[in-house]
Amino acid sequence: MNNRIITLKNKPKILSFAAVAGKKEAQGPLFNLFDTVYEDTKMGADSWEKAESLLHKNAIKTALKKGNLRQEDVDVIFAGDLLNQCTGSSFGIKDFGIPFAGVYGACSTMALSLCMAAMSVDSGYCNTAVAATSSHFCSAEKQFRKPLEYGGQRPPSAQWTVTGAGSAVVSKTAHQSAPKIEKIAIGKICDLGITDANNMGAAMAPVDVKIEP
Repeated sequence: MNNRIITLKNKPKILSFAAVAGKKEAQGPLFNLFDTVYEDTKMGADSWEKAESLLHKNAIKTALKKGNLRQEDVDVIFAGDLLNQCTGSSFGIKDFGIPFAGVYGACSTMALSLCMAAMSVDSGYCNTAVAATSSHFCSAEKQFRKPLEYGGQRPPSAQWTVTGAGSAVVSKTAHQSAPKIEKIAIGKICDLGITDANNMGAAMAPVDVKIEP
């Protein structure tokens, strides 16, 4: 490790990936990049949290299908979400029967999961690892602000948490043209003391302007 940069000797590859999203996300410019779009934000479940678990599960299932993999081919899953004790990912993953390491990095969870999956494959501890994350606007509002049923007004500075999930399969063996993970940069905590829970953009902005070459 040199100046927080980890160079991976074997350059593991991203064998396959998937992204699933809700109705609102499909109205944006990335609509044609999603594997699946769900018109029902509850996906037939009886809670937002259960809906998020289904998003997480389907993102992983889709990535495995696109990579022509079975559940038994995966050595470990690194995944997380925005909820307490990673409940969204835990309940979405439990039926796979694959070893699972919960990861919490808030908005960096997907990048952090990819880092851990890549290091595990590069080091030889496993052959195939899955990195995944999920979020749901409604479950996140309950977690960080107030339940939607409360009827509180959102200020102009408030962001809209994504309803969706993404996953990637990291493997030693993949097509030669598959994306390679060559280096990993471990982030630093940058806190300017932003206390407005509705303004996550301001809380994250210092990281963007302090990125080092």
